[in-house]
Amino acid sequence: MRFPTRSVLPGVVAAVVLASGTAACTYKNSGTESGGQAAPAARTGGGAELVDGSRTKVALVPGGAHPYFQPWKAAVTTARKTYGLGAVTFDETAEWDQQKQNNLLSTLAARGYNSFGVFGVSPTDINSTFADLRSQGFPVASLGSCPAGDKDEADFCLSTDVELAAYKASKAAIEAMGGRGTLVHLTGNNVDANTQLRIKGVARAVKETGGKVKLLQTITDIDTDLQTAQKAVSDLMAAKGDRITGIVATAYNPAVAAADAVSTSGSKAKVIAIDDDAKILSGIEQGTVTATVVQNPVGQAEVGTWALALLQTKQCTVRSPGVEVDSGSFVVTKANVSGYDKARQAKTAQLKQQFADKILSCV
Repeated sequence: MRFPTRSVLPGVVAAVVLASGTAACTYKNSGTESGGQAAPAARTGGGAELVDGSRTKVALVPGGAHPYFQPWKAAVTTARKTYGLGAVTFDETAEWDQQKQNNLLSTLAARGYNSFGVFGVSPTDINSTFADLRSQGFPVASLGSCPAGDKDEADFCLSTDVELAAYKASKAAIEAMGGRGTLVHLTGNNVDANTQLRIKGVARAVKETGGKVKLLQTITDIDTDLQTAQKAVSDLMAAKGDRITGIVATAYNPAVAAADAVSTSGSKAKVIAIDDDAKILSGIEQGTVTATVVQNPVGQAEVGTWALALLQTKQCTVRSPGVEVDSGSFVVTKANVSGYDKARQAKTAQLKQQFADKILSCV
């Protein structure tokens, strides 16, 4: 079972993101904008005009239930209207089980869905699922997470560079700690490839301090639910709280638990969280959370759906199949907590330009 981190963007804001990234102009492969007038809804906004998306039916399929994926729902619904797609759906299994996800994908294909954005359950086995879907002629995007190893059988992967995001979070924590002290890392499932990358990102930031910061402990397997995370953090604070200078949480539930624990205990530990849960943002405003690193799930869903439509209609191909693209991560502090989403919207627009210029080849 593997759990992503979470990023919540209300439906109204999600619609604004989509509108700002798709309707303002039509991008060409040269990287220039063609005029300043609003484009009609059928224009894709990156590399080609979608001639007819009415036969394109896109399914976004997470590996299981998790708050991170909720923004995908509004994004794919808005994308259907923007691009005139035949149908879209957001569907997930009740359990994090690769075979159950495979069965769901087969069911969706039988129902007529012909383009798939998938967060695979198993980072080692998902490639066989991608290969099977592509063998049937379906374009496939690996969204939110890339397969483990050096090969990706999906057409492309659009996901957070989780090692970089963890590195950014750790650098923010170390800066808040004054460059010295003891740091604790709270994260997700130890066997998840993403977790191992996050561990590497934290270790890199700590190593750069030349011994001034010590990594006291890395606690894994605590993102199953909030209760699990709360118990782990409570036990940590009881046993080692007086030794902790900073906490970096690179998974959603541990981040919320850490923010709560520091707030209620009066600890002076600097907390760097992940994503933009309301409690995290409130903690930043109140000073109990120093910073958070937010991701871009709306951008994943919007750009992923748009690119899948272009592939499904055969108007575009991927220049280097299996290419991995960073969907972005952003450090949020008290100084920019009220307006950080503008940077995320700008990244989504930049991603579309990147796909037009470097990822896709369009007729």
